[in-house]
Amino acid sequence: MDSSNIIGKLQNRIPSIMGHENFRKSAVLVPLVEIDNETHLLFEVRSLTMRSQPGDICFPGGRIDKGDPDPRHCAIRETTEELGIRSENIKDVTPLDYVVNDLGRIIYPFVGRIANIKEIIPNKSEVEEVFTVPLSYLLNTDPEQYKVNFHVTPEDDFPFHLIVGGEDYNWQVRHINEIFYKYEEKVIWGLTAKILTHLIGLINNNE
Repeated sequence: MDSSNIIGKLQNRIPSIMGHENFRKSAVLVPLVEIDNETHLLFEVRSLTMRSQPGDICFPGGRIDKGDPDPRHCAIRETTEELGIRSENIKDVTPLDYVVNDLGRIIYPFVGRIANIKEIIPNKSEVEEVFTVPLSYLLNTDPEQYKVNFHVTPEDDFPFHLIVGGEDYNWQVRHINEIFYKYEEKVIWGLTAKILTHLIGLINNNE
């Protein structure tokens, strides 16, 4: 096969994320609600009976199913299931930047408005409780940040003889910044805090 044939095979393809078919894909909704004429963000506390991250604070969302035509549909579906509201009660769903991490996950965040929070009836099998935080508080609060360092530990049978440097190879030590927001007795951190920081940055940049 010559180079012209190779280019012909590739020139019309749309680039994507390499290996995306092996990634676990999820979608979440950042719900905006109005309380006493002030905008709040709504958060969930994960049920204490859940196997994964019980008691953690998160936004409504979950894994994209085969029946979801797109991530937006998943975010809305998961929100209706977790908060017990109708999809018609979720307005103006708008995409944020999606997250790709080294643990093999892609998360598609959206922001939207919940029109009537009085209709919320949390699904107790997934949601311990819900609470809200005023947007004004989040816009005027600098979160705490801490580094988490990752160390490289090759397996015992790693073929050091195949790489330049062998056992003395200079592995790059990576780290992530964990973000913490505190509001009254609640602590928002992890992926939820990362998405929240992204949204706050977008709001501040557009003022």
